[in-house]
Amino acid sequence: MGDDTDARTWCGPGTETIDLAGATLTPGLTDAHSHPVWGLEMCTGTDLSAIRDLDELRAVLARAERRDGWVVGAGLDHNVFGGRPIHHDLIDDVLGGAPAHLRLYDGHSVLVSATALKAAGIDGPRAFPQRSEIVCDAQGRPTGHLIEHAAMDLMTPLLPAQPYAERRDRLVDLLSSMAATGLTGAHVMDLGGHDVPGLLTALEEDGDLPLRLRLAPWCMPGADRSELEELARLQKRAGRLWRVGGVKFFMDGTVEGGTAWLEHADCHGQGTDAFWPDPAAYTAAVRHLHEAGVGTATHAIGDAAVRHVLDTVESFGPGGPRHRIEHIETVPDSQLGRFAALGVVASMQPPHTAYTRADHTDEWSKRLGEERAERAWRCRDLRDAGAYLALGSDWPIAHHDARQVLATAQAPRGAASARHGLTGLMALEGMTTHAAVAAGEEGVAGRIAPGLRADLTAFTVDPVTAPADETEQAPIRLTVAGGRITYRS
Repeated sequence: MGDDTDARTWCGPGTETIDLAGATLTPGLTDAHSHPVWGLEMCTGTDLSAIRDLDELRAVLARAERRDGWVVGAGLDHNVFGGRPIHHDLIDDVLGGAPAHLRLYDGHSVLVSATALKAAGIDGPRAFPQRSEIVCDAQGRPTGHLIEHAAMDLMTPLLPAQPYAERRDRLVDLLSSMAATGLTGAHVMDLGGHDVPGLLTALEEDGDLPLRLRLAPWCMPGADRSELEELARLQKRAGRLWRVGGVKFFMDGTVEGGTAWLEHADCHGQGTDAFWPDPAAYTAAVRHLHEAGVGTATHAIGDAAVRHVLDTVESFGPGGPRHRIEHIETVPDSQLGRFAALGVVASMQPPHTAYTRADHTDEWSKRLGEERAERAWRCRDLRDAGAYLALGSDWPIAHHDARQVLATAQAPRGAASARHGLTGLMALEGMTTHAAVAAGEEGVAGRIAPGLRADLTAFTVDPVTAPADETEQAPIRLTVAGGRITYRS
């Protein structure tokens, strides 16, 4: 950093000088919640995200590509079913006997066909060590709706596998597309499968890793002391632009799936159970990692889940690593000030509101009821209460375009009230300085200053002053990660 005279003294025979021609240079944007590797597995097959009703779904499935005999799809909106119970009977007759596996958009549930249930040997309810369910009818017969990870994982061994070369090429394409929207980094809320550290190491060796990635492996209910210690040891794994950093927990599931942990049952009589059957065991696991100096990120959508995570951090007393809460889709006034008081980062994803409606006729709002739906995505209230607010997309749940995250943070959509919109500066801070705080990296990232990482984004507009719709559409001039150009227009 310096003036034109300084810059001239830095130039040698091999120096490239880039004139940004009036562009606005900001700290490099970071998506504070994303799943770029695991997400590629989640969004394989037919893209169902644009489907709006059951008739359209049936028509798409009838002509969908078969891969190894399977119909695989992703991104299916809960609202497609029009309030009907999710059931394989709604799709079986258009599949021609092929097994089908359709991921719902939230990533926490799937619909599978009768043929797929039979292939997996799923013929009734089962008990799991975590909040998970094989939904069954009154006669105990599976409906094909599998809710949460343990139930969904029953299908994984049967699904068509992705060859390594395909996974590698798709990941490079995805990360390059993310860089083209101004992203220089992402907080990856999983460690994926199939040796993701090995895959990232190989990409770095080939010079094909365009984003700085910080990965948080999962800790699931039932984890014993040896597993917790292994999670702590994993924190040492790192490359030049990637590293393991923190641990991801789940305190609940989703509103639409009936698994968000709420202080009072939802309008279907569900939502009163935590993802960890014994919430005290969650607290003990987080304490173990806290004492080992490891920060945590906890998925908590419902108000009871948010409260329990805040209670957990409060029980540790001051000091220690940074902890954060992901999603926070509905939260009462009484919890807002606790984030700043306890130093807990709020990590939120404004584009998720695309699955809701302003008139509250969507499944998310109908589940919660008017009072709780009015507390949707309170980004501005959390900022005004002094909280650090990190922003992300949760790709593939929502599009990874960083400009969309900034725009929807300023101009909320769906059930999120306009009064919860952020200023342009607040939105930019959510993907720069506040994202750095969420990772415990405020001393090396999130600002443009001597000695910090050379992660930079050049906008063709000023994202602080431009209207949200202009920011959303504005081309990115240049993206730089770790001093290396990863995108230029």
